[in-house]
Amino acid sequence: MNLFNFSAQSNISLNRNPAHNFAINHSMMIYGSDALYSFIPKNACSTMRLSVAIANGCIDGIEDGHWIHGNNQTFVPSTAEALKAKFSFAILRCPFRRLASVYLDKFVSKEPEAWQFRNAINRNLNLDNLTFKDFVMSLDKPWKVNMDIHWKPQLSFLLFKDYSEYFSLEDFATCVTTLRERINFSVIDARSLTNHGTNEFELLYEDNFADTPAFDIAVMKREGRCPSHFSLYTEEVFSYVSQIYSEDLAFYSHVFGKENLLDSKI
Repeated sequence: MNLFNFSAQSNISLNRNPAHNFAINHSMMIYGSDALYSFIPKNACSTMRLSVAIANGCIDGIEDGHWIHGNNQTFVPSTAEALKAKFSFAILRCPFRRLASVYLDKFVSKEPEAWQFRNAINRNLNLDNLTFKDFVMSLDKPWKVNMDIHWKPQLSFLLFKDYSEYFSLEDFATCVTTLRERINFSVIDARSLTNHGTNEFELLYEDNFADTPAFDIAVMKREGRCPSHFSLYTEEVFSYVSQIYSEDLAFYSHVFGKENLLDSKI
């Protein structure tokens, strides 16, 4: 039987335990294989939610893909379903890459998450002028780190103390193959639906863009070019991210080693 990660941290009723509720509300059952998937935003989340919806018979394919955005809670497991799930998995990501992806997607494009962040920390903040370094250094309080699911630490999403499989986004091909072999689950690529990634851009590695305003990067993206995740980091920024996401980094390194962490490239 599976063991819950956060249940013993508090003696209050489990259905009022905030850490547990957060984690279970970011989990989905795959009914045909009695499997549980814990989804973490910015970690192939849209691709996997689309794939779960198709596997559960709610939509036919990517042409109905926008259905997933209103149905994150549709496949949330009951306590019994979660505890008795025969297979469980989560996809983790290098924390440095995940935070860079958040900035290039949500802040450069001025998505709702960027405006909510602005309103929460400083309504005079000019999003066009916000650099990646500015964003990182503004995460100076735990509530700021935890305020949005797209940059909230990944360990907060893990419902169980252990999973049948952990996958690394940096080796997503292994995830696709393993899920097909172990639970007959097909992964359907949703990147053309969301355009949240950088796969369609010419990625820039030579210059450093840590202090480049978001507006300038938006112009570059309109021209088909985009800073690589690597190019957004300086030693100072890297060191700060290492501190605020230290537990995510330690867990990722424990499970996968350090080969695919961005720090091995700086």
